[in-house]
Amino acid sequence: MAKLVHSMIRVLDEARSVEFYHRAFGLQVVDRVAFPEFTLIYLNDPETGGFELELTVNIGRTEPYDLGDGYGHLAVVVDDLDAEHERLVAAGLSPRKLVDFKNGEELVGRFFFIADPDGYQIEVIQKGGRFG
Repeated sequence: MAKLVHSMIRVLDEARSVEFYHRAFGLQVVDRVAFPEFTLIYLNDPETGGFELELTVNIGRTEPYDLGDGYGHLAVVVDDLDAEHERLVAAGLSPRKLVDFKNGEELVGRFFFIADPDGYQIEVIQKGGRFG
């Protein structure tokens, strides 16, 4: 049986990205591996059960990455969506509006999106139901 261990995204500025993921989601650097051409930075928190976000910084890259039309988003769940939205607004991180996602009249979930410094989208979902 396979076990998911990380998802990788390419970022331009290590410090800026590490600060964003720490301020927004409490992720901490748990490992950093430097190579001549690139650096890998692994982030996680106790809630992730070992799953990590791998930030890849390509040395000398100055142009923003083209995220293309294949990337969707990362997703995290939180206990109190409204409080988390307010916290991120107060931190100046510009989350988008809260959404009640419905299938007809049935509430599927509540969420909002926020973009990291490189434009990657993160969906923040109210914990519960399918997203427990």
